[in-house]
Amino acid sequence: MTIVEKAAYLKGMADAFGMTGESKEGRLWIALNDLLSSMAHEIEDLQDSHQDLADTLDDLGDEIKLLSGDDPDFFDSDEDFDDEDALFSEDFEADEDDEPLPARVLYDLTCPVCGGNLTIDEEILAEGSIDCPGCGETLAFDLGDEDEK
Repeated sequence: MTIVEKAAYLKGMADAFGMTGESKEGRLWIALNDLLSSMAHEIEDLQDSHQDLADTLDDLGDEIKLLSGDDPDFFDSDEDFDDEDALFSEDFEADEDDEPLPARVLYDLTCPVCGGNLTIDEEILAEGSIDCPGCGETLAFDLGDEDEK
């Protein structure tokens, strides 16, 4: 029996016992039954929404597995694929003139004031300073003269 059905059963019992709005107790039971019925419907709606969300997350998880290549059964379907790479070769073909993107160098730093960790790239390093996100202190970088080495 669902929660909505239980609320309806209790309302039916109150009606069967002759609870009417003519007495104080009857008005109380009618108000409680209305409240209980509303709450039961809200709970049922929340359960439906929760299930919809769970289903959507499951579908999203399947899509992530598919896109990341973590689904070992993806290529074991009924379709015949001799070459897994052939599935994606038509979607993107690089031009011969395309150059690969340069590798991004990252530096991990510790703020001498608050001890917070931060990661910067060469672009920020070249600017010469950054404000620590933890304490707001300006951290300056002295690259010195590279020819002195």
